[in-house]
Amino acid sequence: MIIIPAIDLIGGEAVRLEQGAYDKKTKYFSNPVEAAKLFEDSGLKHLHLVDLDGAKKGETKNIKVLENIANATQLNIDFSGGINSRIRAEDAYNAGANVVSIGSMAVKQPELFSELLSEYGGDKIWLGADVRNGKIATKGWTEQSEIEVVSFLKDQRNLKSAFVTDISKDGMLQGVNSALYTQILQEISGLNLIASGGVSNISDLDECAKLGLYGAIVGKALYEGQISLTELKPFI
Repeated sequence: MIIIPAIDLIGGEAVRLEQGAYDKKTKYFSNPVEAAKLFEDSGLKHLHLVDLDGAKKGETKNIKVLENIANATQLNIDFSGGINSRIRAEDAYNAGANVVSIGSMAVKQPELFSELLSEYGGDKIWLGADVRNGKIATKGWTEQSEIEVVSFLKDQRNLKSAFVTDISKDGMLQGVNSALYTQILQEISGLNLIASGGVSNISDLDECAKLGLYGAIVGKALYEGQISLTELKPFI
């Protein structure tokens, strides 16, 4: 199972939110490149970089931060937030993203998402499904749909990898939604499923591995010291 540290961006700074609430943010790094280098120096290979400004506004806002991190590290970066067109996806790749993770577009522009997935392939396009009470939320978690996440994932042709974020767990350090991930794995075979939201300690990561998840995104637990970079060595 791969470990993917997260850097969430607002105003060019590394922050974390609680349950997706923009008014409940904590700043951890004024310069996100410093955080990325710490992760790389510890042996981690991946980075989940989220443009929260972009997600909320519907257009990318922190491409320069992506470029700075890509130039300063060798991390495999998946970038998300505000990717609502082919041009914005190409901008992210040109700035150094290895993977573009798409959420709202897949809901609101399914034909375009399908085109990009076919064109770039499942290794370059990931689906980011943000979930509240089992249903998809979009636009930086500020808009709620009635689309059930499992059926939504089933409908995506050529999809190889997806991270599913339980919004109620995100930033709360209360453990992952094992029941949700188990359901998805049971109903959708062959999907590289990545847990996101709620990882609070190393036991949560052990649980994710036992469930058979492809990866797990870790954010606040790292920043708050509840998981040390040294503890992640067995997963590297």
